[in-house]
Parts: sequence; C-alpha cells; structure tokens
Amino acid sequence: MNKRALIAILVVMAMVTAAVPTTTPAAQAQGGSLVFWSTETQPERAAKTLEIIENFTAETGIEVNLVLTDENTLDSLMAANLAAGTLPDVVFHPVDFTASWYAQGILDAEAATTVIEDLGEETFSALNLVGVEDGMYAAVPTDGWGQLLVYRADLFAEAGLEPPTTFELIETAAAALNDPENDFYGITSATDESEVFMQQTFEHFALANGVELTDDDGNVTLDTAAMAEALDFYGNLLANYGPPGACGVVCTRATYFAGQAGMIVWSPFILDEMAGLRDAALPNCPECEDNIAYLAENSGIVPAFVGPSGSEPAQYGQVSNMGISTTADTDAAIEFVEFWLSDGYLDWLSTSPEGKFPMHRGTPDEPTLYIDGWSQLETGVDRRAPLGDYYGEEVLQILIEGATGFNRWGFAKGQGQLVSGVYSELPVPTLLRDVLDGNLDGAGAASEIQIWVEDIQAALEE
Repeated sequence: MNKRALIAILVVMAMVTAAVPTTTPAAQAQGGSLVFWSTETQPERAAKTLEIIENFTAETGIEVNLVLTDENTLDSLMAANLAAGTLPDVVFHPVDFTASWYAQGILDAEAATTVIEDLGEETFSALNLVGVEDGMYAAVPTDGWGQLLVYRADLFAEAGLEPPTTFELIETAAAALNDPENDFYGITSATDESEVFMQQTFEHFALANGVELTDDDGNVTLDTAAMAEALDFYGNLLANYGPPGACGVVCTRATYFAGQAGMIVWSPFILDEMAGLRDAALPNCPECEDNIAYLAENSGIVPAFVGPSGSEPAQYGQVSNMGISTTADTDAAIEFVEFWLSDGYLDWLSTSPEGKFPMHRGTPDEPTLYIDGWSQLETGVDRRAPLGDYYGEEVLQILIEGATGFNRWGFAKGQGQLVSGVYSELPVPTLLRDVLDGNLDGAGAASEIQIWVEDIQAALEE
C-alpha cells in the first residue's frame, strides 16, 4: 500500500462527509490552497466551520480543504503524516498535543507567534500553556473551558455558609450540608478511577494546593507534602461527604441534577443542561418540577479555589489551539488563522458557547470585543438561549475572569508528552482510589504515584 492510500485510510471522516467538501491529508495545498484539519466532527460544528471557510475564501481567494479528524486518533494521524511528508497546513487541536508536536518539528512557532503579535499579544489568554523558548509560542490559543465548582447558593444562604473558595470552606460546607440518611451529600465529584474525568478533577485540587507535575528541569515532583495533603483532602472529602461507590461523569451530574448534592465539580458544559436546554440531561430536582431552570437560577460558581499549601487560587483549564505546520504555505496559513480569530471568531464560538470561552479576548482598540460578543451568544441543544438569561451578569463575569488564568500540569514546562502518558495510564486516579478506600494515606499514594510517573517518563526517553 502506498503512502497516499495509507494516509487516506487513516483520516476519520465524520457523519457529515457527504455534506462537507474534504480532501485527504495527502492532498497538500497547492497554488493558493490550504489543508485544514479540525477535530470538530459534529455535523452542526462542521457546517459552521464550512461557513467560516467559505467567507475566508470569498475575501481572500484562498481555497481551504477541510479534513475532519477524530481527536482520539489525531496524534497517530499526525505522526503518520509527518513520516509521509503530508502534514496539514493548519490544525485545530487540544493543547495536550502542542508541546510534543513542536518538539517533533510539526508546529511552526515563528508562524504562530506572528499571528499572536499581529493580533495583539496582550489580547490573548492561556499563552502560558503554549510558550516555548525565546518568548515564542508553539500554537495560537483559540477557545477553551475551565473546570467549575458549582454549589447550591440557596442552600449555602440558608445555612449561612460562605462560597467554597478554599479547601477549608469546601470541607466546612460539605460537612454542614451532608445528610446521607436522606440521600443528600455535601459534594459529588469524580471517584471513578477508570475515567480521565477523575484525573482532571483531582488535578484542579492539586493545582490549587501548589502541586506541579515537574520542576523546571523536568524532574517529577509529586512525592511532596503538598501532594500528600491534596490526596488526603480529596480522599477524605469524598469518602466522608460524597455518594458511595465509584461516581463518574454521568453519576456526578445525575446526583446534582436530582437535588442530592450541595456541590459538584464539573466542566462548564453543565451550564446549559442546568438551565434545561438539553433534553438528554434535564434537571429533576424536586423544585425543578415547577421550574426546570431552578438549579441554574440557584447555583453559584467558583472557577478557582486554593488549598492550604497553595499560593493563589487555581483553575484547571482545557484549551484548544490553532497550529501552523512547518511545511505549510506560511503566509496563507497565517492569513487563515488571523481571519479565524477575527472575522470568523464569534461564528466559531457560537457552536458551543458554554464550552468555548474566547482565548482571544478582543483587539488592542477594543480589549473585550470578543468576550462581549461571546456573552450574548445562545447556547443549548434542544432549546437555545444566552447563558445570561439564567446566570446573570455576575456569574458571566466570574466565568470570563476565570478564563484568563487556566492552568494545567506540565504544559508551561514543556512536558506535554509526559502529560499525555499520565492521562493514558491514569496513575493518579488509580492511587487516589486507594486513598478513598482507606488502603493508603496521602503520603503513601504520593510516593507510589511519583514512582509510576517516573517510569512513564523513562519510557518516553528510551
């Protein structure tokens, strides 16, 4: 089988294949055309992508061939196309891949930095996650979401509780609201060690307590007092005040939606669902019978919180980037990405506003242009409405301010490959589950996690 056929087979085309004019990654841009890979395979998002592309082509005359790729196979697809010499010109991708692709020579930092500087470096968030040497950037942050601690503001007010912005306040509230005999728990949060969701959730708590994956020299730094403290805190919190058993993405949401928990840690994709805008995940709390949006109207949001060993509040964030490849038609690719982040930007964010916070906040002359536009976008699946209709300006402002400080393990220190390994093998959730079950304390779990992650790192260096 020749390379062209191999790469064509590897491309994963979504359900919209018939409706989307696409090309295989092997069909490289020629004569004023670009190849653009996107992981947004949902039909409505692919259709919106095409609209933006058509507008770009109408304005510039540059053709763009869209290739829809499955995020789960994106890294292997890129490796195969690197070997075959058939890289795309531009690729929309999660930050998880940015550092390793730059290290492999796939991403052009000079081109990405040009885009950021042209549009105004001061207008971007999450640049700490894509920075490389000499003040350059491996890719351009486009959109993202930050994990949230959502709490029942009505119940907090009744009990005289403060918003849960610290470990101490989280535990105080969980203890005060916990009533398991009546099927009500102080908090519901990830406890299913088989899900990446548990890694994402605990990483939020670890970051809040000042825990980093490595130091600046790449040495793993998880066998620390701060990590042990975070493990003990999370384990005791969920063991004492959370639902029994292993609870994952579906279980945690169902518990909060049933009105059976005082707090939940979840992604912002819960926001439109709490408002009753998605039939597949409708709130069913007792109060929701009369008002389906009751939880949306009576929940508070804490994006960032802090632990006793943390120096400042932290929020876990997942960011998506636009990358320009080292084999791209550079000038055309830069023009495309700059169009995407200006004339096409609000159209792009509109595909899922609750999960696409603008990482490009505005322009030098209008610093909040895209944030203001985002706040007016309608969200939802079966019904659509602006988030502001349910959450109010104060909550929207909290979300916006949180989006300027997303954090993650490893990326700011160039450890993207190690992060991928940690997320693949899930050593942290595995050992954290032992803490939850009382089989290990935090110090013992931290020691074992350190060894496991060092083994992952050693395997990557072979």
